[in-house]
Amino acid sequence: MTPLARRLLDSALAALAVALVTHLVTIVLYSAINGATLEILVQLNGIFGFSSLLLFLFLTIVGTASVFDHWSVTLLVALVAAFVASWLGSLIALVASGNAISGELIDYLWVSVFGFNLLFQVVAVLAVLTIGRRVIRMRAASRPPRRVALVRMPSTRLAEGELTHQQRVPVDADLADQQWEAYVEALRAEGFTIVDVPPADELPDSVFVEDTLVIIGGTAVVTRAGAESRRAEIDAAEQTAREQGLRIERIVEPGTLEGGDVLAIGTTLYVGRGGRTNAEGIRQLRVIAGRLGHEVVAVPVSKVLHLKSAVTALPDGTVIGHPSTVDDVSMWRSFLPMPEAEGGHVVVLSDDAVLMAASAPASAELVRSLGYRVVTVDISEFEKLEGCVTCLSVLVR
Repeated sequence: MTPLARRLLDSALAALAVALVTHLVTIVLYSAINGATLEILVQLNGIFGFSSLLLFLFLTIVGTASVFDHWSVTLLVALVAAFVASWLGSLIALVASGNAISGELIDYLWVSVFGFNLLFQVVAVLAVLTIGRRVIRMRAASRPPRRVALVRMPSTRLAEGELTHQQRVPVDADLADQQWEAYVEALRAEGFTIVDVPPADELPDSVFVEDTLVIIGGTAVVTRAGAESRRAEIDAAEQTAREQGLRIERIVEPGTLEGGDVLAIGTTLYVGRGGRTNAEGIRQLRVIAGRLGHEVVAVPVSKVLHLKSAVTALPDGTVIGHPSTVDDVSMWRSFLPMPEAEGGHVVVLSDDAVLMAASAPASAELVRSLGYRVVTVDISEFEKLEGCVTCLSVLVR
């Protein structure tokens, strides 16, 4: 089942539960208030039947946009859904029973919003906030965690990529292709499903796909590159993220932000403020992350291209890096210096395993001594372009 189909199914099940509960509770309460006779039950079932059906359809459609994930958004959607469903449902019920559409009928419907239909709306809102969200959470909890790696094949113009802190040296394109294949196979061997972002030969840096997206739970924040030559990379990455069922947010002009500047540790996103990410980009990410229950902490970056060119974090949250590349070591509560600059880069594969570059054997041995399993890959050709192991993939979990 595709991510979109799975999300549609989850949405439909949550909407069905909400609609059924709303329908039954509304009828029971009205029957209790007005006297429960068979004739009244039949009338109420007919009156609220259309409203309940519309509530189901409305919530199924909007639910595919992950509206049940955030309480405030869910409340807004619930209010709109309850109002629209009750108003249109009543209109359809009245017309179906032989009433002609007239000004008098429309006036009655507006009055009914705060009268006859009010109970339906209150029950619907409460059902969405409780039952709807609970069904979505139960569905998510019943599935094994997904492990997807988005990657992008190197451009034939790889050697023309942007450089800021290193001198340009020859790049072996054939060797780079082999190393990329080995990198992808290493992720596959660790249980990640590989998803290819369509290649773009005209974009030399497109292999560094990490810079195009920042993943926060089920949301993909589409970035805006600090290097103008890289801004065309985001379109294909965004489309691939959509196909994976991720909700989309965006960094927009004048903000700039690249994924290599974002280091997630728990629910905190440390964001490098350097040459590629500006203050407006950080501000926009802070707003987006705040809605998703994360906080953003800005970190100065001046010695390397991106924050994660200087530091990354082990699964337990320990920040690692080479002191020569870090602007301010003291800002990290738990910092472990690595013997090689390349040793400061890890991709967390699981709670007890990381991926590291073969160019940092002493660092890999140090990480092993901490009880972690270390998978190493040779990415020497990408390191010539200021790349590291994090740059070549976007992990979705």
